[in-house]
Amino acid sequence: MSPRQHLLLAVALGWAACGCEERPRSKSSAAKASASAARKATTPPVFVKAAASGDVAATVRSASTAAHRDGGVLIVYVGATWCEPCERFKVAVKRGELDQQLPGVTFLEFDLDRDKVRLEAAGYSSRMIPLFCRPDAQGRGTSRRIFGSIKGPGAVANILPRLKRLLKNGDN
Repeated sequence: MSPRQHLLLAVALGWAACGCEERPRSKSSAAKASASAARKATTPPVFVKAAASGDVAATVRSASTAAHRDGGVLIVYVGATWCEPCERFKVAVKRGELDQQLPGVTFLEFDLDRDKVRLEAAGYSSRMIPLFCRPDAQGRGTSRRIFGSIKGPGAVANILPRLKRLLKNGDN
């Protein structure tokens, strides 16, 4: 796991529980927005594994806060090790093949087999995987989602344009 993944995971697991708040900064809003956009443009997408237990919505809220502080965006990802399109997409991200297309995206990764019941309770149910969902401010699943893909070498090419549209349509 990369240092960034470790940091995001630690923040996702502990931010809400510790009641930590960031110190106010003296930068102007415009300077903050510019610095945030610059970080996002140069930060490759990353997968961060969600904790195997606990409240999904709270975990998503914490991870979303961390992603936004880094100038990025959070996508809740639900997959499984037996899902070929899921694995092909993860491999493409890990190899850096999608760095230019998905800068600043943090995928908070849940495993369907392990997390199904608690995902459903938080609004992240789906008939197909992989599931990519933009959470609401409370960390719950929304209708802003895409799911499913084709098998084989075209899986990533099938997912990418739909995911880019999902990212383009509103902030989470």
